[in-house]
Amino acid sequence: MAQPLSEQDIREALNSLEGWEFSDDVIKKEFSFNDFSEALGFIVRVGLEAEKQVHHPQLFNVYNTVNISLNTHDAGDKVTQKDIDLAKAIESVL
Repeated sequence: MAQPLSEQDIREALNSLEGWEFSDDVIKKEFSFNDFSEALGFIVRVGLEAEKQVHHPQLFNVYNTVNISLNTHDAGDKVTQKDIDLAKAIESVL
């Protein structure tokens, strides 16, 4: 089972993840694209990466905007290293 990170560890990790924020036991970011097709393509790429890592984000899409929230359910819905690793992978699929 993954262990929750301390708030300090989370904030330090987010220093290298531009635009990601931490609040209410979640790390999150809003992504904007030119249109729905680009947003949908991004969601598909994120989904494929999430499947590889066996760690799935919460995704919310409206037209050209995608909001992603991450925390780890089997760690009491807290942020773990799994979330930081998936956030880094998400950044790499942009």
